Amino acid sequence: MPLVELHVHSTASDGEYSPADVVSRAAAADLSAIALTDHDTIDGVAAAMAAGEQCGVRVVTGCEFSVGVSWGELHLLGYFLPLDDPDLQRFLDDQRTKRVRRAHAIVERLGRAGAPIEVDAVLAEADGGTVGRPHVARVLVKEGLVPDINRAFSKFLADRRPAFVAKELPPLEEVTALVKGMGGVTSAAHLKLRASKVILAELKRQGVDAVEVLHPAHDDPTAARLDALASNTGMLVTGGSDWHGDDMSGHDPAPMGSMNVPDTWLESIEELHRERLQIGT
Repeated sequence: MPLVELHVHSTASDGEYSPADVVSRAAAADLSAIALTDHDTIDGVAAAMAAGEQCGVRVVTGCEFSVGVSWGELHLLGYFLPLDDPDLQRFLDDQRTKRVRRAHAIVERLGRAGAPIEVDAVLAEADGGTVGRPHVARVLVKEGLVPDINRAFSKFLADRRPAFVAKELPPLEEVTALVKGMGGVTSAAHLKLRASKVILAELKRQGVDAVEVLHPAHDDPTAARLDALASNTGMLVTGGSDWHGDDMSGHDPAPMGSMNVPDTWLESIEELHRERLQIGT
């Protein structure tokens, strides 16, 4: 059965490889398709699509949104997003602006915690991509303030650590309405043990279409439970390695394509996408 990847990152956000190189790695892993799901941006998708045409890998427009829910933050995967929608671009531009503001606040707190770095170094590390804590962590490593990225998070950047700054999050329903309005499909990412019948029913009520079942943070019993919950709630299922590159410090380690996501899952998502486009015409 052909396999796909529905959750991967590039240098357009906090990944290690360029969009074109991500596609090359997907081809080497014998994947038939990927969804490039960078944080709060679709800027890498066009380059990935061009590379995909060269090496026979289909590339689907994706994005990983950070949204506010009752328990705090949820990562929401969006699929089949248009590349030229002005409302989407305005929304993503606003989210990236908030991320830069957050980076300034993190750097300020790092200085007070005895780990001074320059915000310009963080922005340079992001190199035009969406700014996130991994870029701060990489600068801390380069400056010799911590030995590795994991230590940067555990000592300074993780929740309840001295330099942690919460994101400014849009409400979940705002983002699901935005994505659905342009024919897209959404999936709740890496819910882990938080998933329950009540939680999934609430997510569905707020417009979420699917649940990420296969993910490195989900062991086999968790994945089976999520699959059953999705079926009982009438939601689609997705999966992916959440691949950021070979240096997977700070992320659940899994090689590209290791989640064995069947292409039929992508077909189901695309079917819903096509239905929404027909309704909108």
